[in-house]
Amino acid sequence: MSLSGTYDDQNIFAKILRGEAPAITLFEDDIAIAFMDIFPQSPGHCLVLPREQARNLLDLSPPTAAAAIQRVQTLAKAVETALQPDGIVVTQFNGAPAGQTVFHIHFHIIPCWENVPRGRHGAGQADMGELKTQAEKIRSALA
Repeated sequence: MSLSGTYDDQNIFAKILRGEAPAITLFEDDIAIAFMDIFPQSPGHCLVLPREQARNLLDLSPPTAAAAIQRVQTLAKAVETALQPDGIVVTQFNGAPAGQTVFHIHFHIIPCWENVPRGRHGAGQADMGELKTQAEKIRSALA
């Protein structure tokens, strides 16, 4: 079985990219959009989605992959400045067996603190007020 498949333009991330579904946006440009994960593993967990229609990293064009990782780095630095975690996990999944649940390429930026276990992804929806407060701090660090 191939990791590639037909891109479904009705997935939730495609809808967010088109403005058809809400998101707490951190930044967007012609390459990518970044927003808060509403099912976070830790406070400040956010996502970077390239705009290119690709199911995963293996489908993404090399120029977009290079540009996307620059945006991932920029956002990770802003998360570090804004939230001062002890570490940051940057991850990306390719295929359902690897943990991918939404089949549009995306990168997770997950702040981590010493002696504070990360939650399981998708275990519970975050409080929207808390996400907005975290987003304001991250946006300020991006400015």
